Amino acid sequence: MIDWTHGYVADIGYTFGYYAELNPLRTRLAFLQSGISPPAHQTACELGFGQGLSANLHAASSTAAWFGTDFNPSQASFAAELAQVAGSGARLFDEAFSEFCQRPDLPDFDFIGLHGIWSWISDENRAVIVDFLRRKLKLGGVLYISYNTQPGWTAMLPVRDLLTEHAEVMGARGRGIVNRVDDALQFADEMMALNPKFSAANPQVADRLKKIKDQNRHYLAHEYFNRDWQPMSFSRMKEWLSAAKLQFACSAHFQDHLEAINITPEQQKFLAAIPDPMFRQTVLDFFTNQQFRRDYWVKGVRQLSAIERTEQLREVRVVLVQARADVALKVTGQLGEATLQENVYGPILDLLADHEPRTLGEIEGGLAGKGVNLAQVTQAAVVLSGMNAIAAAQDADVVSRVKERTLTLNRHLMMKARSGNDISFLASPVTGGGVQVARFHQLFLLALSAGKSEPQQWAQAVWEVLAAQGQRLVKDGKAIESAEENLAELNRQAREFAEKQLGVLRKLQVV
Repeated sequence: MIDWTHGYVADIGYTFGYYAELNPLRTRLAFLQSGISPPAHQTACELGFGQGLSANLHAASSTAAWFGTDFNPSQASFAAELAQVAGSGARLFDEAFSEFCQRPDLPDFDFIGLHGIWSWISDENRAVIVDFLRRKLKLGGVLYISYNTQPGWTAMLPVRDLLTEHAEVMGARGRGIVNRVDDALQFADEMMALNPKFSAANPQVADRLKKIKDQNRHYLAHEYFNRDWQPMSFSRMKEWLSAAKLQFACSAHFQDHLEAINITPEQQKFLAAIPDPMFRQTVLDFFTNQQFRRDYWVKGVRQLSAIERTEQLREVRVVLVQARADVALKVTGQLGEATLQENVYGPILDLLADHEPRTLGEIEGGLAGKGVNLAQVTQAAVVLSGMNAIAAAQDADVVSRVKERTLTLNRHLMMKARSGNDISFLASPVTGGGVQVARFHQLFLLALSAGKSEPQQWAQAVWEVLAAQGQRLVKDGKAIESAEENLAELNRQAREFAEKQLGVLRKLQVV
């Protein structure tokens, strides 16, 4: 019997996550911040797309041609359904990497993304992917890749092996992977309670196990219980990707661009004295005890002159995607929380508070009388992007071309929200990607689209959906039992949604 899973957990589906780093549009600011020429993004591919939510939101809300594969047929079927509903033309398959990467009908790609794949596959599959990158990524093309890394995972390596061995040796196959995950975690808990010397030598492991126990079991099964699982150092990643002629460009996690909130001045000075930029990344991971890297690599890094960089930065379009009042002037890095400058961030946020897309040059011009220069605007854009307060914005002509299919996809996703909260993102033609919209907010939008104009009517419509399924709201960790109390809470949430989120979603053309 052929094992098509190759040791990967396949008896339960992956979570319905959305990952903004897979949106090619956001590479522009990250690259220009690093002084690198940004890529085009007319053809894109996601390898191992899971449920395909990211791939479909990006395909529906942009003009890029999207391709991808995920070997799990259930997940690929769901993803293909979304593509068909949206009419995006995305071509999504259920083929293994070895099969998909040899397809003769694939174009060359401007952008290839892998989120949560590299650390969980075999060296054989890694070799297939590297060969694919070498052959199919265009000159100037970008790879986004995320992976578990050392040194942050070093202490947990033996614990992960313990968990997977327990699931394999002590767990009955017929009980299903979720029960085997629970059993393995319970066993580890009991073992750690006996104070093994390992826990004394690695005191952070107990806290890590405690956090793991609170996480989604489907996520844990895919994260920890696959046959292949290898956290990799940055230097080892460089060795792998050099065979595809790829060079490290920059972190895809915007907060990583800000040394002041992640490493001390002494550490900054130490790093600056290291002449090799690749070795500098390796050392940086020790300073931050990095566990998970999200990086952009490029086939042919082209450094921009100061003039070119400034000119292109002024053309970067951004939009505020949160209510102005919800954006706290606090940012968190490896060193803890830092306060943002009110005299810089306040005027920028006030200017963007109408949720209209603007270029950084327009922001600079609009604040010329307030002493805010382009360098400050650029850094603020990076910080606010890392906080998910702003997002890159597409040109108006692109927005108009893709809006109809994003509305079609969003209605399909909102209909699914009637039965559960698996999917909490909808497509925005303005940002070319996903915007977080909670389940009840999606149901309020459904009620609004059905002609119910008042928050009280939305609340009543949502309660009818919940009551028909025997569902109740949860507040402060406890289910609300009476219909009157459920309706009161829904009314409160509906009024708040009308006051704060609805206007933003309309500006982002989610509805």
